[in-house]
Amino acid sequence: MKTTRDMTRGNLWTGILLFSLPLIASNILQVLFNMADIVVVGQFCGSTALGSVGSTATMVAMLTGILIGFGSGINAVTAKAIGARDKERLVRGVHTGFLLSLLFGTAIFLVSFFGAEPLLTLLGTKEELIDGALLYMRVYSCGMPALAIYNWGQAVLSAGGDTKRPLCFLTTAGIFNVTLNILFVTVFHLGVFGVALASILALYLSAFLILFALCVSRQDCRLRLSRIRLHGREARMMLALGLSAGGQNAICQFANLFVMAGVNSFPTLIVKGNSAAQNADALVYDAMAAFYTACTSYMAQNYGAGDLTRVKKSYFISLIYSFGIGALLGGGLVLFGRQFLSLFTTEADVIEAGMMRLTILGLSYAISAFMDCTLAASRGLGKSLIPTVFMLFGSCVFRLIWIYTVFAAFHTVPSLYLLYACSWSLTSILEILYFARVWKEAKQLVQAQTPTPKAAAV
Repeated sequence: MKTTRDMTRGNLWTGILLFSLPLIASNILQVLFNMADIVVVGQFCGSTALGSVGSTATMVAMLTGILIGFGSGINAVTAKAIGARDKERLVRGVHTGFLLSLLFGTAIFLVSFFGAEPLLTLLGTKEELIDGALLYMRVYSCGMPALAIYNWGQAVLSAGGDTKRPLCFLTTAGIFNVTLNILFVTVFHLGVFGVALASILALYLSAFLILFALCVSRQDCRLRLSRIRLHGREARMMLALGLSAGGQNAICQFANLFVMAGVNSFPTLIVKGNSAAQNADALVYDAMAAFYTACTSYMAQNYGAGDLTRVKKSYFISLIYSFGIGALLGGGLVLFGRQFLSLFTTEADVIEAGMMRLTILGLSYAISAFMDCTLAASRGLGKSLIPTVFMLFGSCVFRLIWIYTVFAAFHTVPSLYLLYACSWSLTSILEILYFARVWKEAKQLVQAQTPTPKAAAV
């Protein structure tokens, strides 16, 4: 079988790093290009427009998180087929994943377009911000089908080790996005509508590029329109892994909606500062997420090949890398937070309000590596439901309890932001305990399937 990268051979430290670097660049570029919306709005349209767009960040992250999570399910199924050298299963997975992604992207568009107003109202969005927030959310939601297709293509290519082409496609779309942002806002004065329109046009460009690449590919992962259909086994595996992963992302962001409601209980200045500072979240999370993708891909391929030693090493190496980059970027934001926030606003009081969030979160980001990398490892071994339940408890139930107890008692900005580090720590413990059990079961299964060598003839 022809693949781009064989993850069952070679040095793991080097292989995982080289696999992840283009993903890190791709993810960070995507974040930076998305930040262009906030930068252009904040610099040219004022802090009110900044607050309007920032008020939708958690909603956008929740909806897109479902699609990104589903892509990780496609990645795991595809990587396992590659590791097992099963061409037919790979072909079925590619075409099943495309159709499911298109359906999910359309469904997310409908939900986000028609549900934006009641949800923004429920969250207590400030009256002076809600009109701009609603406009941005409805326009941006039109790009959900395109985002679903791009995530599908990236999942398929990265499962075979090709992380360079998605980076090239994303870079092209990002430059297109920034150019349109400046054109629509500074020349045509379209404001919030302009940055949202630029974003969805860039999303469709990235989807077209990756779709075209897979349609003309000469590899086994090539997309053929005549073969697009749902295949039962692959669809069930993708739904089991992808929905739980997408559900995990949605759960985290759903809990963050209550955090946003807590932010909205403070004066508008705090809301604006939070809108600027929360741009750092995606910057750090997405850089760390590159190693989670590597963890799932490497573990799934080597698990399919029956190499338990490389499976275990892949987890620990990915964990070390993800923790390290989380600590590095988080520390950088603590030290240079004011310079970072000045990209989005020139108002000193808004910058100081944003530093309250950056300081607490910057010192906490690395903790999430134990939670997310361990969950990615369980997913690489084909297990995702129970880790999602743990995520539901740690990142949703626990945060709600915190908001209505600790935060309600103190009602201070630090008491709100500290819930992230505490919830990550609790969830990490649960995920690690479960992974230890999953690893033992996987080890027994592989050993049972390995033929016992016959005794040599005397």
